[in-house]
Amino acid sequence: MNTLSIRLIRLIRPALAGLLCLAALGAAQADSGRMMPRNMPQAYMAECAACHTAYAPGLLPARSWQRIMTGLDKHYGTDASLDDATVRQLSTWLQANAGTYKRVAEEPPEDRLTRSAWFERKHREVPTSVWKHASIKRAANCAACHPGADRGDFDDDSLRMPAGVNLGKRWFWKD
Repeated sequence: MNTLSIRLIRLIRPALAGLLCLAALGAAQADSGRMMPRNMPQAYMAECAACHTAYAPGLLPARSWQRIMTGLDKHYGTDASLDDATVRQLSTWLQANAGTYKRVAEEPPEDRLTRSAWFERKHREVPTSVWKHASIKRAANCAACHPGADRGDFDDDSLRMPAGVNLGKRWFWKD
């Protein structure tokens, strides 16, 4: 090797190492699962969030998203059909950002986020009466307790008491 090649290698090696570190950090963030990816298609908010929380794709595995997107005509008892182009766009995005980490490795029954093992573990002490409260209505209404749900922020420190829920029931909100 000549002197110029050695100098180039010495200059490029740290830059490559830095790029690899940034790529690893980006992959770790993408696989954190809970946070909403920055590249969310407008159709996701317009179509999905119009009826329910726009769940971060990392909260479910790719197979669950695939089944959900191919069954939109029977979407949990509702016809949520979309045009083919929108289905392809959303399916591609959901698959690319689906959860791959341990917590979502198992596909939940009926592909329901609220039936996943990790959701049930995190909410195991929430009484049925709380889920049925008028300001919450159902377990899938994440935003009732998690104000950052639309951003994928489910941090326990950000929880807020929904209107009308008895303060005495606050104890079960913290792990």
